[in-house]
Amino acid sequence: MSSPSAFADEAWRAGLKPEPALTVSAWADRYRQLSSKDSGEPGPWRTARTPYLAEIMDALSPSSPVEVVVVQAAAQVGKTACGLNWLGYIVHQAPGAVLVVQPTIEMARRFSRQRLDPLFETSPVLRELVAEPRSRDAANTMLGKEFPGGTVVITGANSPTGLRSMPVRFLFLDEIDAYPADAAGEGDPVALATARTATFARRKVLMTSTPTIAGFSRIEAAFLESDQRRYFVPCPECGDLAPIAWARLRWPKGEPQRAHLVCDACDAAIDERHKPALLRFGRWQATAPSDGRVAGFQLSALYSPWRRWGDIAVEHARVHKDPARLQAWVNGVLAETWEDVAGETVPADPLMARRETWDGLPAGVRLLTAGADVQSDRIELQVVGWGLDEEAWVIDYKVLVGDPSGPRVWADLDLALAATYRHASGVSLGIRAACVDTGGLHSKAAYDFCRTRHDRRVWAIKGRGGPGVAPWPRRPSRSKVRTNVYVIGVDALKDALAARLRLVEPGPGFVHFHRKLDGEFFRQLTAEHAVTRFVKGRPVRAWALRRGSERNEALDTLVYASAALHGLIALGLRLEEERPGRAKRPPKVIRSRWLEAV
Repeated sequence: MSSPSAFADEAWRAGLKPEPALTVSAWADRYRQLSSKDSGEPGPWRTARTPYLAEIMDALSPSSPVEVVVVQAAAQVGKTACGLNWLGYIVHQAPGAVLVVQPTIEMARRFSRQRLDPLFETSPVLRELVAEPRSRDAANTMLGKEFPGGTVVITGANSPTGLRSMPVRFLFLDEIDAYPADAAGEGDPVALATARTATFARRKVLMTSTPTIAGFSRIEAAFLESDQRRYFVPCPECGDLAPIAWARLRWPKGEPQRAHLVCDACDAAIDERHKPALLRFGRWQATAPSDGRVAGFQLSALYSPWRRWGDIAVEHARVHKDPARLQAWVNGVLAETWEDVAGETVPADPLMARRETWDGLPAGVRLLTAGADVQSDRIELQVVGWGLDEEAWVIDYKVLVGDPSGPRVWADLDLALAATYRHASGVSLGIRAACVDTGGLHSKAAYDFCRTRHDRRVWAIKGRGGPGVAPWPRRPSRSKVRTNVYVIGVDALKDALAARLRLVEPGPGFVHFHRKLDGEFFRQLTAEHAVTRFVKGRPVRAWALRRGSERNEALDTLVYASAALHGLIALGLRLEEERPGRAKRPPKVIRSRWLEAV
């Protein structure tokens, strides 16, 4: 076995070697092995499967003069795979210090476990260089991987300590639109991480993300400062080069599954079967002037060999009337930013004017959720019915008066959550899930209430604003009083609700209001609007009370009821499969180890 000094000497000598002429894409084709853990097609990597990734990877090669590579791309088109190939190349061919930044520390751990470890384990040339993880081995931990001549450090954008831990030559910033606006008061995490590369003349920075809202998207801002490359493919009939764009897709009326591409030059119909040839003979073209230091790539799911144009068109037909889901489609499929029109919600009067009358539960309701807001002298509760495509009915609104520091008002809330409502089909529906806010003065009482009702899906929640906070977390946090707490992204939920309140025709995403709701309810529902604030010089979108507004409980409780629906969906619920009166399997019970001991 080599001594530590011999190992260090070998690493030092390796660092003196000139960097190889081998490109990242050529390295991947020669050495990269895909694991079944992180790929649906395990085995040797083949750039020919996704030819559009070759130039992105090669811009990261030492032979390229490009310093910063920006990839604004749809979900699941290979942008993170490019980053992993680059990391493997660095370890094997160009050792040095690498920093990988994920949106949060939790996501950094998941990236390390699910993506980085399989990269090293399945490619023999990497397995020889990176030691197997050991709990007491400082050379290879969850967030740090050492190899001869370098190290890979993985951190979260919410950790300023990790962002300024060391100087690095190579920087991988993944999903930057999900980064917080400010890293614990120390500034923009992208700027903090990029500053780590300042002392390296031959640095390489990779930024990737699915875009979000226009004007607030980090990846959009970076892409606009690049040469803005787009992938042009040839028409099989006339050879005209053009990007694969949504505007070029056509299909027979009512048959989006038969979508095909149309050539702008000769009107030829280009079928899905032509896609492999289109990708093979396509090429990237810069569409903006540049000094050659920043290369930007925009890539939609229309290029993906795993997504059919027909399936994408069917998905669009399903979501195009619901602004919240359409935004997710525009961001995640077309890789384009969303032009926000929901910042100004509709006034209270038009919403109040469209109130409806119904007895019991309307036929469209498939399940009920609720949201509770705890105030100093009362608890306010909203019950919402949900139908296909998240069409919503505000079924009930209660103000339970009482001191939340005592038991009576909590007993009233318990009875309200146990109530059933008669459905048009003749069956009675109970509240399937409820979210109770725990962020006020009576958080301990709220925690105690939810802890003993967790099996009934009465969930303790805390709202958190800011970019990148999902409507519902992957897993709960733990409070100081041993209660599971779900941190919900209130800005994302309010964005979706504001867009849906602008709908004027019943259908996907539309919100119905009962005649019994009064003017105060609608004033509270529309009490907030989206504003732009600057944090450390960067624009940040946030929701705030309008001038003159004091109360917003109707808005908050509707947001919490929406979060409860997201919680059920995270457990596997599908609205299209819900039918009132249909026999159901026993509900899934969520337990934690400490709950079983209580």
